[in-house]
Amino acid sequence: MSQKLWEKNIQVDHEVDIFTVGRDREMDLYLAKYDVLGSMAHITMLESIGLLTKEELNVLLAELRNIYTIANNGQFIIEEGIEDVHSQVELMLTRRLGDVGKKIHSGRSRNDQVLLDLKLFTRAQIQELVTLVSGLFDILIEQSNRYKNILLPGYTHLQVAMPSSFGLWFGAYAESLSDDLQMLQAAYKICNRNPLGSAAGYGSSFPLNRQMTTDLLGFDSMDYNVVYAQMGRGKMERTVAFAMAGIAATLSKLAYDACMFNSQNFGFIKLPDQFTTGSSIMPHKKNPDVFELTRAKCNKIQGLPQQITLISNNLPSGYFRDLQIIKEVFLPSFDELKDCLRMVTHMMRKVKVNEHILDDDKYALLFSVEEVNRLVLAGVPFRDAYKQVGLNIEAGKFVPNKEVHHTHEGSIGNLCNDYISALMQKVVDGFSFERMNEAEKKLIEG
Repeated sequence: MSQKLWEKNIQVDHEVDIFTVGRDREMDLYLAKYDVLGSMAHITMLESIGLLTKEELNVLLAELRNIYTIANNGQFIIEEGIEDVHSQVELMLTRRLGDVGKKIHSGRSRNDQVLLDLKLFTRAQIQELVTLVSGLFDILIEQSNRYKNILLPGYTHLQVAMPSSFGLWFGAYAESLSDDLQMLQAAYKICNRNPLGSAAGYGSSFPLNRQMTTDLLGFDSMDYNVVYAQMGRGKMERTVAFAMAGIAATLSKLAYDACMFNSQNFGFIKLPDQFTTGSSIMPHKKNPDVFELTRAKCNKIQGLPQQITLISNNLPSGYFRDLQIIKEVFLPSFDELKDCLRMVTHMMRKVKVNEHILDDDKYALLFSVEEVNRLVLAGVPFRDAYKQVGLNIEAGKFVPNKEVHHTHEGSIGNLCNDYISALMQKVVDGFSFERMNEAEKKLIEG
């Protein structure tokens, strides 16, 4: 059986069919429940402008809610020979309801339909990312406060430089995540605009009520210009991918630190044995595979914006089939990033820190700047103090004072974690997911 919304009397060549459909049926499973949501809003609007009767709307909505439940439970399938999710939903409706099922496509194209599906899917994924990032943030702040007085070496050029602390180390990654969410919030605001009603990119002669579907789906606004709505395909994905890449970059750097700090040559942290793997030949090995895989996965995600750019950057305005390929790299990337966030959160919650790192004399020179500053505070000019300490180091006469007194904002003795937490909360609150959630709930529950 073949079901193509565009097919008339001539069947497409089988090999061409396979090539052009590609992985679309597989990718469309990500979009199934969102395609149903979009159809529910669309037909509600169609009834309001006289293209459906009230009775037709009611039976269609009831059946679409049944299909939504199937999709939400992970039981939705796209049958063999069915081109995409849109065709499958329409087929399911016509099987149950007859010709009335064929009326749901009036006033839209698959172009604005998939645009809508992608936006509904993406904003839901962004909400999940915000929840997971917030959870990791909370653990990092908690660990920063717990170990705020435990010193560790700070490095520049991978050379021992100045005293740092676990309070600073954990807290730095927490604050980085707050900036990452600021970027994600900007991407969410671009995503959360309604393209429905742009049809194939040039609008419709039907008197569509685009504000109505915007409200029904809980969007902040519509993409007003119908040509721009179509131009947003690829742009939205690229923008969101850049925001995801920011989160991935933070996780990748943290993973690198954790791998290095866990090694015997550093010995700053210890990962729980159950979170490490062994060697097939060396019985002593406890490998930080979770962080190594996190680093690799997150580095791959950082390449996502470039992949999307290279697929879409030489296209003029209007729709082109090239855009279909973006789904293949974009849709699965959310699961990968979410998995990394879950694992890193778990690891950061269980990690143990070495509270006696600086007892080792090899870290004595960490305190050279502290000694220079102590002399300056006693009245010695900085350049003279610097030279005096440097000569003592060269002569092997430097004796460190390991007491550290840093009091300015954001330093060892004044982490500003309360301010960082307040900043994060402000960013999270700025997403305002409530409108989206309430609108979707109303559509689903009726």
